[in-house]
Amino acid sequence: MLNGKRVLLVEDEALVAMLVEDMLADEGCEVAATASRLGEALSMASDPSLRFDIAILDVNLAGEPVFAVAEVLEKRGVPFAFATGYGAGGLPDDWKIRPTLQKPFTAADVHAVLERIVSQG
Repeated sequence: MLNGKRVLLVEDEALVAMLVEDMLADEGCEVAATASRLGEALSMASDPSLRFDIAILDVNLAGEPVFAVAEVLEKRGVPFAFATGYGAGGLPDDWKIRPTLQKPFTAADVHAVLERIVSQG
């Protein structure tokens, strides 16, 4: 179900991004693009020429919340999950229903969340 899925990865920590990219590759996914700052992520999420099936969004991008990107993806109908050290409990009420990867996470956690968002998408 995950093989061939293209992922928009929004993560401001380079080492975490590389780790997630490896985990995604192990799942047969392809990283369509990686953004590390809010403006960059908004641009990518809004770009109709950038093709991706799902997204993983770090909640805090260098001190800026990622929720504007989540709103763009929601309007586009792109399934996504949040990644945060605080878990779903650290999200605003409007976003708590979204799948969440609690940092630090394992490859099994990533697999489970990807399966969930793909099946919901």
